[in-house]
Amino acid sequence: MKVGVVGLGLIGGSMAKAVKKKTDHEVIGWDISQTIRYSALLMEAVDSFMEEGSPKDCDLVLIALYPQMTVDYIKEHAKEFKKGAVVVDCTGVKRVVCRQVQDVAKENGFDFVGAHPMAGVERSGFTYSSENMFNGATMIVTPYTGTDIGMMNALSMFFKKLGFARLQVATDEEHDQMIAYTSQLAHVVSSAYIKSELSPNFKGFSAGSFHDMTRVAKLNETMWTELFLDNKDFLAEEVDGLIERLQAYSCAIKAGDAEELKRLLKEGKERRLAVDEIKEFE
Repeated sequence: MKVGVVGLGLIGGSMAKAVKKKTDHEVIGWDISQTIRYSALLMEAVDSFMEEGSPKDCDLVLIALYPQMTVDYIKEHAKEFKKGAVVVDCTGVKRVVCRQVQDVAKENGFDFVGAHPMAGVERSGFTYSSENMFNGATMIVTPYTGTDIGMMNALSMFFKKLGFARLQVATDEEHDQMIAYTSQLAHVVSSAYIKSELSPNFKGFSAGSFHDMTRVAKLNETMWTELFLDNKDFLAEEVDGLIERLQAYSCAIKAGDAEELKRLLKEGKERRLAVDEIKEFE
């Protein structure tokens, strides 16, 4: 099978490397940057390049671009996709992509599946990509109603070969709501937390908590701005909810209300212990 990978950054580069190293499929890559293209070739992450970014010869196309770039790429090359080809986008938001390209796929004879690999590091770019990026990770897929079950089963087996331990099926709306909480909110909090005037003086006063809280502040601001605004309804709701919950702690601390503070902390501990009981993989 010929597997096309469009966008050879952290995720796309890791996809290309994983397919190349862990399967017998041919990898045909594409990136707008000539430097990255040749880096991928030299590192044997791809076998060859698409001609002007055209996916015409590919049986499976993995697209790892920003959301709007993904939509633009699919629409621009809609008539070039092989009939019966499977096209998978790997963006961090789903509604804004899936709802614009599902009809395009039907009209042009290829299958489209929204997906989101739950893996990554704090750095971005091909340099930090790895064939083992997805080992033990979850791949969220958001197939639309009527998607062929046989095709989804084949896709599941393909992703498991790349190292994914689980396929999580959701609607595009379910995905975006949960990701606003489990991923996007954490990046907002980390970015805001590190802006304290005390942060430059952390040396000698920090343990694991400081590093845990600030780790994901090292983000790609261009990409995350687009992701946040494409999911602004769910993300704003989560940010407002967090502010409200933090306000309760602030009020208890200012009032010296030990009982209320103890109650809030106990409640948080119990929520965390409940989460510990949930197994990621059954």
